[in-house]
Amino acid sequence: MVTRDHGGNLEAARAAFGGADWIDLSTGINRRPYPVPALPPEAWTALPTRDALEALIAAAAAAYGIAPEAVLPLAGAQAAIQLVPRLRAPGTARVLTPTYNEHAGALSDAGWRVEPVATLDALAGADLAVVVNPNNPDGQTHDPAALVALSARVGLLVVDESFADPHPALSVAGRVSDRLLVLRSFGKFYGLAGVRLGFALGGPGVIGAMRAMAGPWSVSGPALAIGAAALHDTGWQEATTARLTQDAARLDALAARAGWRLVGGTALFRTYDTPDAAEAQTHLARHAIWSRRFPYSARWLRLGLPDGAEWARVETAVQEVPCPSRKSP
Repeated sequence: MVTRDHGGNLEAARAAFGGADWIDLSTGINRRPYPVPALPPEAWTALPTRDALEALIAAAAAAYGIAPEAVLPLAGAQAAIQLVPRLRAPGTARVLTPTYNEHAGALSDAGWRVEPVATLDALAGADLAVVVNPNNPDGQTHDPAALVALSARVGLLVVDESFADPHPALSVAGRVSDRLLVLRSFGKFYGLAGVRLGFALGGPGVIGAMRAMAGPWSVSGPALAIGAAALHDTGWQEATTARLTQDAARLDALAARAGWRLVGGTALFRTYDTPDAAEAQTHLARHAIWSRRFPYSARWLRLGLPDGAEWARVETAVQEVPCPSRKSP
């Protein structure tokens, strides 16, 4: 199995630069989490119940505009990614790239022949195809109608919507089938990655197969309760989407003043073209701000969105970035 790098690796930042009071912007996780409600004691002490599971499924179905029987809760979108390769006998899998590396890694580990492709049309004819919409790290988006049409041209189309919560118009959740599987993350938008909750949305055949592979109690009692509460809270969702949208524009303006060009992003992260990503990351790290670089680009740097008092530190650090276009006084 290949070891794959990720954001959120603060251990590496501390080992290289020291310090303790880090702002971790290396992930696309909302820095202002959903306020966790008080949980009943049995959420911790008892095995997860059928009633709690069905309450979460109902909340997810309402949130994603889909029938409850098409919803399978799992321990994060990552758990779904690990199950996908087992839905079919290994063959040719095509992954729209660049994107994050877990899909290709899980498929390759399971014996699939993985072919990275650069366009949506190039996915056609694959036994299994993967599209992340909106994409990480470049923010590329795809029309839902085009994705539905593509699902008829591949054996199984997996659409990863882990960053789609602030962009609901992009979702194809309402069009899932046994040839179109949607993956959703909970922890990113709700800022609760440690809860380890996500969803697979699909037709009865694919969801039934994934449910059998996942086994009983695939989601913890606390995750069931927290997820149901958060998914029902439309007021928090709307306010959070508005705040993140404003903060994304604020970060873009700050980056532009440093001479960084926006590559793209979502309302949860922004990716910039910099003169030297390693140098930019090191500069920010000296201010105890951690960012994300990518092995396939010497220039791209991704930042999550700061929150609250974090903005002052980020603004100071970015304003001090050496910028060739700036004129000396």
